[in-house]
Amino acid sequence: MDFDPVLLARLQFAFTIIFHIIFPSFTIGLSAYLATLGVLWLRSGNDRYQHLMRFWTKIFAVSFAMGVVSGIVLSYQFGTNWSRFSVATGNVLGPLLGYEVLSAFFLEATFLGILLFGFNRVPPWLYVLSAAVVATGTAISAFWILSANSWMQTPTGHEVRDGIAYPADWLKIVFNPSFPYRFAHMLNAAYLTTGFVVLAVGARYLVAGRHIEEGRTMLRMAIGLTAILAPLQLVIGDQHGLNTLEHQPIKVAAMEAHWDGTKPGDFHIFAWPDEQAGVNHFELSIPKAASLVLTHRMNGLFPGLNSVPASDRPPVKIVFFAFRIMLAIGFFMIAAALFGAFLWWRGTLFETRWYLQVMAHCWWIGFVAVIAGWIVTECGRQPWIVQGIMRTADATSPVTGATIAGTLALFVLAYGVVFSFGIYYMNRLIAQGPRPTAAEPGYFSPSPISAAQDAGREALQR
Repeated sequence: MDFDPVLLARLQFAFTIIFHIIFPSFTIGLSAYLATLGVLWLRSGNDRYQHLMRFWTKIFAVSFAMGVVSGIVLSYQFGTNWSRFSVATGNVLGPLLGYEVLSAFFLEATFLGILLFGFNRVPPWLYVLSAAVVATGTAISAFWILSANSWMQTPTGHEVRDGIAYPADWLKIVFNPSFPYRFAHMLNAAYLTTGFVVLAVGARYLVAGRHIEEGRTMLRMAIGLTAILAPLQLVIGDQHGLNTLEHQPIKVAAMEAHWDGTKPGDFHIFAWPDEQAGVNHFELSIPKAASLVLTHRMNGLFPGLNSVPASDRPPVKIVFFAFRIMLAIGFFMIAAALFGAFLWWRGTLFETRWYLQVMAHCWWIGFVAVIAGWIVTECGRQPWIVQGIMRTADATSPVTGATIAGTLALFVLAYGVVFSFGIYYMNRLIAQGPRPTAAEPGYFSPSPISAAQDAGREALQR
């Protein structure tokens, strides 16, 4: 049996990064939520915020650990499956990824120890400060990762000699043309994802009649956040789309399944792109709506897929449908958040049972939107792994397809076991709900080892 090594290498990386992105997109937002709860606890003295902070810290720890494990695998693949890519771009991307480890990961890991084991063992202000530092670290980590990925999309500040990219201007590399939009879009998406998880958990408690006060607090905080960020994401996304049209017009054409650049673009609510014939079948469209959004003119023109050879086009179907999944979830988030804010204003939020029941089952929507967005981003730049510099087919390692297929099968098995257990454990923690901490806030243990032992015993008891 013949195995295509390029396709399998792409599938392996896609599989691992889809699992990986779930956890950073959650921990970025959750760390900020923990810091907010800590500040509210210090300012108000209300132990409800403390209980919620301790509750979500346990979930954060599990998610953070799984994010670290899955991220390490991605780094190894640069050497095992993508060695030619690493050789060609290592002078640029290597330092960016190194900065992420040195400036963000070490910071997160250091203060995470205080956050996990320091409660009742360090002063409350230091405990809350550790949460704020961890939140800052996750944002810095996103900064460097998004900078590296954005450079692959819109490379600047470099020079190519003998097929190898060398840095020429680090400011242009870091702050490449698409980076500000990507960073804002991803960071806001992470906060929205966490907001809907918190909203779902709070609604779940109220529907079940458990942890009423904590559930109401989660609901109010989540709706207050998402009612602002969900509409804001629409604005950021619009600006991101305009930037993508400027620098990667064929990606935008694939997102809209727009073939003929001599005509205004329709927005296809549904269509079935035919990549062989260069047309769409079964179109349900809003005439000229895509042109209006992308050019701000009804008759505005933008490049179509037929303007480039078939070999330079991305896979249209997957980009087209992934973009619509992301868009549909985004509009649902806006509607759900604003309607929740309306119910809150009316004073009927906690009594509108059908809304709570729907929201209790919507914890997953942010993760799906993030995955769909990354599929659009990565598949939309094909056949380039670095836009205009290196094609994906030229970036793989000289390894056989059978070898990659074997490791891919092992990844599927290992990820299935490890991450299923992790998700099961997080759901178990959520089912238990927030519980008051036995020790009083004024107690400080002189021994960090005892802190770890206490935490271990607490985990085993659960």
